[in-house]
Amino acid sequence: MATSKSGKKSVKQAEARRVFNVRRLRAMKSSVKQVNEFVLGKDKQSAQQALPQAFKSIDKAAKRGIIKKKNAARKKSRLAKAIANA
Repeated sequence: MATSKSGKKSVKQAEARRVFNVRRLRAMKSSVKQVNEFVLGKDKQSAQQALPQAFKSIDKAAKRGIIKKKNAARKKSRLAKAIANA
């Protein structure tokens, strides 16, 4: 445990960032899962409507450094491809 004043502040900041990052990651995963469920359910229209929200959450996660840039590009590509093949 941190003993100095700056150490305690650092611990506090790290926890706040962790909470924010976990929330962002959870939002990304749930939006991607929603699109995948629409694709599996053969509901192409709903999948296409949910795709921009999934792209937005993936981009935000990449911007914050929660996932890497190429990981985000790969996720977006696979979602778009899955919808096109549905």
